Amino acid sequence: MSALLAGLMILMIGDSHMVSSGYLITTLHNDLTEEGATVDTYGMCGANAGDWVYKTTVSCGEAERHGKKPPVINRQPRAIGWTFDSLVAANHPNLVVVEMGDTMAGYGQHDFPRAWIYEQVRTLTQRIQAHHLQCVWVGPPWGSEGSSYHKTFARVREMSDFLAKSVSPCLFIDSTQFSSPGAWPTIDGQHLTASGYRMWGKDIADAIDRLASQGAIKK
Repeated sequence: MSALLAGLMILMIGDSHMVSSGYLITTLHNDLTEEGATVDTYGMCGANAGDWVYKTTVSCGEAERHGKKPPVINRQPRAIGWTFDSLVAANHPNLVVVEMGDTMAGYGQHDFPRAWIYEQVRTLTQRIQAHHLQCVWVGPPWGSEGSSYHKTFARVREMSDFLAKSVSPCLFIDSTQFSSPGAWPTIDGQHLTASGYRMWGKDIADAIDRLASQGAIKK
């Protein structure tokens, strides 16, 4: 157990990478819990950053997990999502971890939707800032090219670079630094295999640990 994370109350929110057992709601949640943090995780499939500010209907399911309990997964096609303000009131975090990027990158679009992405990101980061919470934002992994999601390595790189400049006051974790393009196999071009989610979760947890050791994250 890492004493650096012991005592942290972490609220973790994300997209479809958080909505199935074996995904980050299992691996990253476990890793942070084992390092001494208290973790509450929520995932909304297909959600953009702004969807966490204004209550929305989720098209492909949602999930939540608290502490060492198993995930509760709701695959209803029109599930009602959560708002960030309500999650802060319910969980009283002192660190927010946001995992989001794939849903906003405009895969398959010719033009990168820069202005829209910035608006989405700022909508959420302003709410985080209003609560005076420290924050870490995790960008997307490479995934695979040539799938129905139209994900390309070039667009992932573009999205990661743009998020790095846009998520302040959150600290940014660049997931593309954890592997080479295509090294982590996927089941559909976007979502990783079980081994990929184990590696990604561990790498994110290690990155958060390093930020804590550097004093960038405080209890």
